[in-house]
Amino acid sequence: MSDFSMFFAGQSSAEITEEFVVSVRFKDAEGSPVPWKLRSITEEENQECRKAATRKVKGKNGVFTPEIDPNDYMAKLMVSSVIYPDLKNSELQKSYGVLGAESLLRKMLLPGEFAALGERVQALNGFDRDMNDLVDDVKN
Repeated sequence: MSDFSMFFAGQSSAEITEEFVVSVRFKDAEGSPVPWKLRSITEEENQECRKAATRKVKGKNGVFTPEIDPNDYMAKLMVSSVIYPDLKNSELQKSYGVLGAESLLRKMLLPGEFAALGERVQALNGFDRDMNDLVDDVKN
């Protein structure tokens, strides 16, 4: 009988967190860039993001097919991964004149900052590794 207790719940870290400076434009009292706090999400949360970004599109012969809006999905993934600042805070949203965390991100960040945050969130959630890279690591 093989030992597989290392796969039991509680044996691996459930969530990975890290700090990431998204923009040098947000500074603390000393003038230093304020890092954002990010966390990994579960596949269950990922499915919720994907489902929320999926729309039914009318195709040929009136048949509706599900289609994921990649920009909407990415924004939802980022919002789910950001712990700090609290993107769902109504005062923060109001200060930018928007409603909703995804809208807030788009308003707060420059395009390059938005892309950098997206890349970091994808890496934190394991989307940065190709399956072939993982196989190579196991072989070595």
